[in-house]
Amino acid sequence: MKKEMTFEAADTELDAILAELSDSETPLDRSLVLYARAAELIAFCNETLQKAQITIDEIDAKNAGKQE
Repeated sequence: MKKEMTFEAADTELDAILAELSDSETPLDRSLVLYARAAELIAFCNETLQKAQITIDEIDAKNAGKQE
């Protein structure tokens, strides 16, 4: 069973990909594979952040309702 990706793990993997892409020794074929993986990770991170923002907004709305 595959372990579920976390935001932190995706961020760490993106850092590693960036380092490898920044290396002028990285072959073009490998760079394309890395670029594709980075795009997947960025999409995952954006989705995770959007979900977190929705949760924060819900908590804020609930707390605002209690203060009235």
